[in-house]
Amino acid sequence: MIVLLMAVILTCFGVVMVYSASSVMAAKKFHDGFFFLKRQSLYALMGFVGMALAMHVDYHVWKKYAVPLFLGCFVLLVLVFVPGIGGTAKGASRWIKLPFFNFQPSELAKVALIIYMAYSLEKRQDKLKQFMAGFFPYMLILGVFIAVLLAQHDMGAALTMFAVAIMMLFAAGTRVQYILGMGLIALPGIVYLVVTKAYRMRRITAFLDPWQDPTDTGFQIIQSWLALGTGGFFGQGLGEGKQKLFYLPEAHTDFILSVLGEEMGFIGVIVIACMFLVLVQRSIRVAIAAEDSFGRFLAFGIAVLLGLEAFINMAVVTGMLPTKGIALPFLSYGGSSLIISLTAVGVLLNVSTRMRGNPA
Repeated sequence: MIVLLMAVILTCFGVVMVYSASSVMAAKKFHDGFFFLKRQSLYALMGFVGMALAMHVDYHVWKKYAVPLFLGCFVLLVLVFVPGIGGTAKGASRWIKLPFFNFQPSELAKVALIIYMAYSLEKRQDKLKQFMAGFFPYMLILGVFIAVLLAQHDMGAALTMFAVAIMMLFAAGTRVQYILGMGLIALPGIVYLVVTKAYRMRRITAFLDPWQDPTDTGFQIIQSWLALGTGGFFGQGLGEGKQKLFYLPEAHTDFILSVLGEEMGFIGVIVIACMFLVLVQRSIRVAIAAEDSFGRFLAFGIAVLLGLEAFINMAVVTGMLPTKGIALPFLSYGGSSLIISLTAVGVLLNVSTRMRGNPA
């Protein structure tokens, strides 16, 4: 199965790149150059176990747990604000502290949203052409989740969930004018959220002209460009990058593609982009050929989520979008993102075993 192959290759290559991007920093900070490698390897193993289990669970089972899972994720999102349970980093409250790592509920909430919407859209297909009975209830529920995410200073997750929900509604047959109208209504709100928060406004100004403040707000994207530029066509060689040596912030997380570009060159970046393209294309093929509406919506939602996160991360790293903390699926360091992404692929693979025609 090509979907499985792409996910496994991207994950394994991600483990290698995490080590390359973090070893020097880990040695200085934790006195162990293998610190992040060992953790990412463990996360990958947990993710593969989750994927294997999800592959062998009939995806129709998720219908039964769609609502409890969705509500449970909302509770988890609220728990991050509880002292002693939630964790805060860089001014953002997004994590629940666990013994071995900090769990980010928003990663699970994205998949829970897809499962819930797939379940609900199948039941309410005959009402989707109506505004009050079909479209508005989804916007109301989504608005509550987005409000909680914005309170966590996680605008990236909020926009991702909104985009995934809108694309699933569009695929289900919601009237385009409803979607366009909601976009026009949401736009002033997005502008307000940006201009009323100084750190968000600084990201916009840095995006428009990073050289205006090259040592502060524009520093990260400039270092990313330097990494990609010095990589040239074929790269400096695996492990030979220089920007990861305390120049490029978040080198092993959100900006791991910059390290990859410096070490593997333009060719390496194109190969990774093409692998994501193949993964999304085959996932959409699964959605089209799924045996029922629930499977189609479920597979399509997962395809959109993985493709959207990959696109946004690549666009941020190359300066096409303002800096936003969205991980590159399968490659960026982080337990929550990797484990949930691989488990979601497992669900997708189970849908593919029942698709009409050849498996993905």
